[in-house]
Amino acid sequence: MAFNKLVKSSAYYSRFQTKYKRRRSGKTDYYARKRLITQAKNKYNAPKYRMVVRFTNRDIITQIVTSEISGDKVFAAAYSHELRAYGIEHGLTNWAAAYCTGLLLARRVLKKLGLDEAFTGVEEADGEYTLTEAAEVDGEERRPFKAFLDVGLARTSTGARVFGAMKGASDGGIFIPHSENRFPGFDMETEELDAETLKNYIFGGHVAEYMETLADDDEERFKSQFQKYVDDDVEADGLEELYTEAHAAIREDPFKKVESEGPKKSKDEWKAESKKYRTKKLTKAEKEERVKAKIAELRAAE
Repeated sequence: MAFNKLVKSSAYYSRFQTKYKRRRSGKTDYYARKRLITQAKNKYNAPKYRMVVRFTNRDIITQIVTSEISGDKVFAAAYSHELRAYGIEHGLTNWAAAYCTGLLLARRVLKKLGLDEAFTGVEEADGEYTLTEAAEVDGEERRPFKAFLDVGLARTSTGARVFGAMKGASDGGIFIPHSENRFPGFDMETEELDAETLKNYIFGGHVAEYMETLADDDEERFKSQFQKYVDDDVEADGLEELYTEAHAAIREDPFKKVESEGPKKSKDEWKAESKKYRTKKLTKAEKEERVKAKIAELRAAE
């Protein structure tokens, strides 16, 4: 007995709704986004801010973003490559760098709003769980700047770097609602946070321990991984002091610029630079010649 192949009916196709482009390409979690940007009706036209944290292979991107009908608008941004201006030259994507980038973003936002003196946050990082509270500004109680953490598609496992950026922004004076159960040092059984472990991560202690272990066990691998540290005389013992000075420098001037090496390139120079990496488009005659050359090469090989 023959069975006809099951095909979708015209009713299915007439009701089919194409998903958003960024959903089709797997770039945006719209289920999470809807809950992050939807504002209460009684707060009409009041912006709902979110702290967007994204990691690339070489950089950390942190932004304070608000959503409007016309699109997302970035209120302030900070990148880990900007930490070079504050003395941090290496390890720009680790946990300690994420904390510094979050701190830099927070201080920029508050400086922009004129609230940097009222909301100082945690001036000396101690690894304790704290949330920014209301403060008195010009004789009146003022609530802190509030933002919600947007991690995108990143895994939110305990100790993840996204929470390093969040901790930095929270210690910088922004109110980001969160609990302590995703910070490194949190014990699932006792449900308590070990502040010393978290402080160790903030000041790059985990990197220092790894450097020391590798230097003792495998010197060749140590040189391959930390050669730039060695070239700049950055030792494991000096990392805590390096990050402490960077935190102080960020608080002193959050808009410090990285000094560029050499003269700036003109528009034409950048255009010429980009053309270096473009593959030249072949004409029809050149394509035909290439095919003939390949056929001749295969025949010669036979």
